[in-house]
Formats: sequence, structure tokens, C-alpha cells
Amino acid sequence: MFPYRAIHDAMTMAGLNLIQQALTIYDRDLRLAVCNRRFQEMFALPDALVTPGADFADTIHYLATRGDYGDVGDVGDFVATRVEIARAFEPHYMERTRANGRTISVEGSPLPQGGWITVYTDITRTKRQEALLRARSEELSDQILSYSEELAAANRALEATITALEEAKRQISEAEARTRLTAEMMPAHIAHVGPDRRYTYSNQKLTSIMPGSRATLIGVHAADVLGPQTWAIISPELDKAYSGQSSVFEFTHELSSRRIRVALTPDHNSGGVYILSMDITEESQTRAALQQTRRRELAAQLTRGLAHDFSNLLTIILGMQSRLGRMDLKPAAQDLINATLAAARRGGGLLNRIADMTGPREHEPVPTDLAAFLGDLETLARAALPSGVTLRIEREATADRYMLDPGMLQDSLLNLILNARDACGTSGRIILTARALQETWLEFVVHDTGPGFTRDAIDHALDPFFTTKGGEGSGLGLPMVYDMTKLAGGRILLGNTETGARVALRLPLRPAGAARPPGLVLLVEDSPDLRSTLRDMLRGAGHSVIEAASVEEAVTLMADLPEISAVLSDIVLEGYKTGLDLVGLPRRKDCPLVLMTSLPPDDQLYRAAALQAPVLRKPFTATQLNAALSLPETP
Repeated sequence: MFPYRAIHDAMTMAGLNLIQQALTIYDRDLRLAVCNRRFQEMFALPDALVTPGADFADTIHYLATRGDYGDVGDVGDFVATRVEIARAFEPHYMERTRANGRTISVEGSPLPQGGWITVYTDITRTKRQEALLRARSEELSDQILSYSEELAAANRALEATITALEEAKRQISEAEARTRLTAEMMPAHIAHVGPDRRYTYSNQKLTSIMPGSRATLIGVHAADVLGPQTWAIISPELDKAYSGQSSVFEFTHELSSRRIRVALTPDHNSGGVYILSMDITEESQTRAALQQTRRRELAAQLTRGLAHDFSNLLTIILGMQSRLGRMDLKPAAQDLINATLAAARRGGGLLNRIADMTGPREHEPVPTDLAAFLGDLETLARAALPSGVTLRIEREATADRYMLDPGMLQDSLLNLILNARDACGTSGRIILTARALQETWLEFVVHDTGPGFTRDAIDHALDPFFTTKGGEGSGLGLPMVYDMTKLAGGRILLGNTETGARVALRLPLRPAGAARPPGLVLLVEDSPDLRSTLRDMLRGAGHSVIEAASVEEAVTLMADLPEISAVLSDIVLEGYKTGLDLVGLPRRKDCPLVLMTSLPPDDQLYRAAALQAPVLRKPFTATQLNAALSLPETP
């Protein structure tokens, strides 16, 4: 049974052999690719010259030697000239009379991939009819006869031109289809609006870039497609583009909370504008985190020296006041000493807060169980609330676990809850809501029944040292929340409701997947006391634990116990080997390795470890340990 390809080729050749014209296809190397039987019959060619791969030059040499082209002089020069013309091939139509007296027409067209196709037609009979017409039409003028011949030749040339035009049309259609396919594959909305601001072209990406926009665009005014809020932002920039000014700008699409970048390019030919819109939400989140890190570094450089000197002064003041307190002074003087001590200690607290804002704290997201996190937060917050202030926590987020920095987030939400407590006074209500927003943000909203923000507070609440609490406030609470939120690539929104203040934290929405089930954990730690503490943490999470004090012991256990599901190892261990030597050892694909250390982040070993495995900085909590062991598996 012949393969399909062979049957297909045989059918194609059978069809070519049925036509009356001779046909050849030569490739770009001037080698015969295809010819039909009529080609061999018309020119009486040997089999070698009609076999695929036959050289074009050999065929011309054979025909010239036989006299098919008449007297050509030097055959070698004639063949070389014809080969040179063939290599610079152009569409053509010609007629020539062969040595046997028969006249043929030759019509050639190039192929897109190189090479050409040529059709040879025996027009001897047509030419004889033309001669007979001339002989029998003595009454016709020579001019009419000439016109008739020219018309016949023109018709044949026109047919060749039509063939070339149809091929060009096909190539243009294919190019247009490729261009449209490319536009549809782009992760961006590509469109064109005419001078009347109506869409003349658009790919199918607008609703995926800006959800809620109209899907049917062609012929529709841009204001009706984008909606009033988005149109109010884009319209002024579009006016600039119509005046000939290109522009690139960014805005937040309110319906989806996505960050969008738009590029507008004037179309000077039609008077319209080309539009390119891209969703850069993740890019803007990363950029915000990077900018905040740089601000922190700059702030640290500016404040580090001042904080050091101020800390020394506070130490001197505290020492002198303690000495005064031990002297036999009047009660009024003792009160002043106590007040000075309290003020100095408060200054020390402010230094710690400033250090938190400008120090090298990093955003370290780990898989976090949202329900457990909110439960722990509620326990901590309720202890700080007076009996007349109630706290309700509502969870509307759909997933169970998200990639979050639980320490940073807990500090931020506790700060907001305590601010709400101060706003409520002795009685009131605080509500914390956690929800997923437009598949882009994980939003935490704290609102209370206090007096709300003043206009001045909304404008300056995020500025360091701004406070509405008088001498009781440091003005560093909300700036710290802002700093930690930006470090995570998020946003903070301040406002009022009908009942009080409202603060929303929006963090990048990153579901973490299901938690890893408990298993057998290999604990590698050379300190017996610390090993005991870690053992209790792991067992409290449901894990079984097997222990080693050195890399050598760990290697033996990993080889003997393939059921080990995770490895937790200190970096610095007994002997000359470190926890990094465990990274390259064979283990199950679903067996994570987590390293732990008390080394500073700028230590060479710490940096090398961070490039190869998750690193926990001591001290850490059981929650942080469980989160590190539950990181998603790497593919």
C-alpha cells in the first residue's frame, strides 16, 4: 500500500501530463524540480534532461548544439549568457520559431521561495491562421492586419500579466493574514481610530487588557468603547496625538484596578491615530517595590549617622538623669528627672521606629494560610482594644493560601487597627475585610466608626512625623505601613465612609496553592538545645523528625531513608562542610531543602545559600518555618 505522499505526488504528475502545454519548474540553483511528459515530447529531450535535478545549463547546451536556437556562434558563451539571465529571473512572455519550423510561446513567472515556473505552448497553428488571414484579406489595409497581430500578441501578454497579478495578490493576502495573526498573538491591544475617533481596526485583546470595555469596536466611537472614566483620562492625550504629538502614558483602569500603559502614534496619512495598550500591573508592582527599596537605602544613608549621634546623646542623658535620681533632691526635682527619663526613653523608641523604616528589611513572601493568619491577628488585636470597641474580621478571598510576608502584613494591619481604636475612643466598631479584587490585588480594608480623616490628614497622613494626636503620636505609624506596602509592590488608599475612616491595603494577588502534607523531616543542626526547639516546632506541625549533627550524618540518612519529605539544615555545622553541601545531593523531586542561619545577609555564605535554596534567618517562628517548608514544588 503506497504512502499517502506517494499517491498524492503520482496524482499531481498525472494531472500535469494531461495538459497540452509543456511545463517546467526550476529551483533557485537552476536544477529541474518538476516537468511534465509534454516538455520531453515538445523538445525531443533525452531522459537525463527531464529527470529531477537536471542542470538548466545542460538543457540549453543540448538545444543550442542541436540548432534549436539557430546560429548562436560560440555555444559556451551562449549558454553562459542564458544562465546569467536565468539567475536574475524576471516575469516574461516571448515567442520564437524553432529549427523544425514550429513556433512556441514561452511564459515564465518567479516563485516566492526562489526559482521559476515556465509554460511552453505550441502556437504554430495560430501563427499559420494569422498568415492565412493576411494572404486572404487583400482588401484589408496593412494597418488593420498589423493591429490584429498586435492585439493577438497583446492578449497573450495580458494573460501572462494577469497570472502574475493573481500570484502577487495571493502573496499580499498571505502577508496580510500573517500580520493579523501576529497582531492577535501580541499580549497587547493594537488598534487604529480615524479622524472621527471611531475605530477602523482592532485586534481582539481590549477586553483582556481592560475588562469591562466594549468587545465590538469597528465603527464605534472610542468614548463608547472605553467608558466615561477611562475616556476622561485618554481623551486629552488623544487630542495631542491628533495634533501630531506622539505620547506614552500610564493610568489605573478603575474597573479592573489594573495599571495600563498606552502609546499613541499619529497616522499622518489618514489623519487618525494608532493605539497600543498593555497591562503592566506586575511591572508597576515590581517597579514600586524597587523604588521603595531605593528610597529606603537613601533614607538609611541620610539618617544612619544622625541616629548614631542621637543615640549616644540619649545614652548620656539617661546616665546623667540616673545619677541625679540617686541624689537627695526635692520631690519637684525628682518629678523633672522622671519626666526627662520618660522623654529620653520615648526618643529611643522613635529611633527604633526610624531604624525599621530605613533599615535593610526585605520583603520575603511565603505561602501563608489566610484564615490562620487572620485568626492570629484577631487574637493579638483584641488584647489591645478597650471593652467598648468591637472588632470584626470578614474574609471574602477565595483561595486558602497566598504568597505574603506575614510579619510585614501583621505589623501593618495591627498599626491600622490601633489607629482605628484611637479614633473610636472608648466605644466604637472596627471591621477588617480581606478580599480578592479583580484577580489583581489581595485587598485588606480597615474601616471604623470614628470621626474619619480630615482633608489635611488625607493629604499628609503618609508623610513621616505627621500626626493628629498631638504629643501622643510619633507620626511614623502610617508611613511605616506605606513603606512596607510599597516594598511588597502594593498600594495604600485613604478615604472616608459615611461612618468613619477607611484605609485599604492592596497587595499583589498571588495564590500559593495547597499546603504540603506533613511528612518525615531531616533536621540537621549541631546545637542540641536549638535542635530540641526545632524538633518541637516540626512535631507541632504534624511532621515526624529524624536528626543529624553534621553533613556526613545527613548524607547517610538521606541515602538510607528515601521517604524523607523535607530537609531543614543550618548553614554552619560541625566539621569543614556546610549546609550548602547538601544542596547537590540526590533527593526526591518533591523533597524541599530549606537552609537556616544567624549570619547577616551580607555574609558570603549567606549570599551563596540564598542563590541555591530558601533561607530562614534565626530567630524565626513556627509559622515562618511551616511556610518555608510548604513552598511550591519546583518543576
